[in-house]
Amino acid sequence: MDTQINVGVVGCGYWGPNLIRNFQFLPNCKVGKVADLNQERLGHIKQLYPDIEVTTEFDHILQDDSIDAIAIATPVWTHHELAKKSLKARKHTFIEKPMASSTDQCRELVGLAKNRNLTLMVGHTYIYSAAVRRIKEIVDSGDIGKLLYINTQRLNLGLFQKDINVTWDLAPHDLSIILHIMDSAPVSVNCQGRRSKKAGIEDVTNMSLSFKNGGFAIVQSSWLDPNKVRRMTFVGSNRMIFFDDNETLEKIRIYDKRVEAPPHYDSFVEFQYSYHHGDQYVPHLKQAEPLKTMCEVFLESIVSGEKPLSSGFEGLQVVQLLEAASESLKLGGAKVKIPDLITTMMGEAQESDAGVYESNAVRKKPRGEKEQTQVTHPSLRAVR
Repeated sequence: MDTQINVGVVGCGYWGPNLIRNFQFLPNCKVGKVADLNQERLGHIKQLYPDIEVTTEFDHILQDDSIDAIAIATPVWTHHELAKKSLKARKHTFIEKPMASSTDQCRELVGLAKNRNLTLMVGHTYIYSAAVRRIKEIVDSGDIGKLLYINTQRLNLGLFQKDINVTWDLAPHDLSIILHIMDSAPVSVNCQGRRSKKAGIEDVTNMSLSFKNGGFAIVQSSWLDPNKVRRMTFVGSNRMIFFDDNETLEKIRIYDKRVEAPPHYDSFVEFQYSYHHGDQYVPHLKQAEPLKTMCEVFLESIVSGEKPLSSGFEGLQVVQLLEAASESLKLGGAKVKIPDLITTMMGEAQESDAGVYESNAVRKKPRGEKEQTQVTHPSLRAVR
């Protein structure tokens, strides 16, 4: 990539400095301006990077014609307004996860990016990690057989948020990985949780996702755990993959384990499960900082016009699941049906002759299933 891209970064609290560091040191990229309301944080950035201009006014970045793209790393409730202004100013836009506070907001941003032919990307960092990319390769190769279910645990002691619950804070990482690996959209969500410290904000949740291809996933999130846990298990019909992101080197282990039932039997006495315990091995991973890779993909997408793995559509998918999980929490864990975004948004994509609304996943039509009575969240209505 020979084109020089100038990036403006909004927000330099917890995550913004990491974006600034990666963009600043990538070839053919320069961080031109950084905006934040906190003068102390701006002073810290200026001390680290004397050449970067800092400001408390977001409009200073919007009005700067030398800025090609804007990266937004601010509280979730500000994402929509800032990203909308960025896109209207014809800036390529990167938004930290989750993309926005509602599916309606996400759809509006996707539409703005499409109409202006701009790159819109969401910070689903994990799908750019070497471990998740390797897991995707293994699952797609059929090495573990049919993927039966995924189990995830993302647990911490803190950090408590004031504006969102633990699902909106921690689950986007796991949901983006699950959607990336499953190659299928969920049809329903169940979510239960507990509010232990602050009224109205769950600090422990457990989410279940049912997929139209028969897959199943469990997502456990907590701010009230003594240990930092980052684990995912991918259970296949032949083998199983265990992913522990806290491990420094051996992040993935593949277990040659499975359970088999006899294909034919005449009586209960003849029925016996067979438990296979084979070897385990650790695939080699080429170490690279996922955030750096994600920033590189953002810049490459701007130049090439190709849609990144975590485009606005994928950001919309995750927010759709988070909204449904919130609705299920209100209903005491009841099943909430998820409309198919591919179906509801396909009309607009066809009319505009653009592929912005298409997912990066390969969608397979599900076999006919008997539909159960379920609750559909009103905000998850069809686009048209």
